[in-house]
Amino acid sequence: MCKFFSFVTKGSQKYYFDWPTRVELLKSNPDDYNPDSHSSICHFFRVAEEKVNKFEYDPLTGLFQVDQINIKDNRALAKKWVEKLDFKTIVKPLIIKPIIHPFKITPPEITDKHIELLKQWTSVWASFGDSVRASIRDSIGDSVGASIGDSVGASVWDSVGDSVRASVRAYTSSFFDIKKWVYIDHKEGENPFQSCIDLWEQGLVPSFNGKIWRLHGGEKSEVLYELKQ
Repeated sequence: MCKFFSFVTKGSQKYYFDWPTRVELLKSNPDDYNPDSHSSICHFFRVAEEKVNKFEYDPLTGLFQVDQINIKDNRALAKKWVEKLDFKTIVKPLIIKPIIHPFKITPPEITDKHIELLKQWTSVWASFGDSVRASIRDSIGDSVGASIGDSVGASVWDSVGDSVRASVRAYTSSFFDIKKWVYIDHKEGENPFQSCIDLWEQGLVPSFNGKIWRLHGGEKSEVLYELKQ
């Protein structure tokens, strides 16, 4: 499956879906184009699939992948080009920043400030899942949201695990500048899940087992604080 960001080349020419085109496809997409499908790119730009080279690049991790070489091998030039690409021209709301692994940060001592952030997170936690998925889908598209989520998850999942799945997804929302998140009341331009993001970036990850909220931190994701619901 093709992932964000996919592009094809033919000689010096690059073909891909830029932000204005992606916005138009969100409004109307009768041909069911996937902006990060090599086949969709070729069909849209009317170039033969067997006469282009196909590549993928993850702007968060810097991972460059060669999907298929059909003509003269230009992978070195393609890699150099995409590494310098301004991704605001591809997905305007995307925020390019390093992925923080919370358990590789020395966690702070728990203070009233952290407890207040946890309480803020508990107040929006129930509605965040549908909100994040729908907001990213409606504003950006499924392929970008899924790929960014996969990049974040792959970077931290082995250490984080299922018990804090919600926190992983909330942190993923910090990679998108979305003015209005659906299904939740908030001030326009602010991320309603910022409390969880702030904890995460300080090395504190919230979890909930149905009865008790916890803050985890450190290399072994130890429980540093508990808050009963």
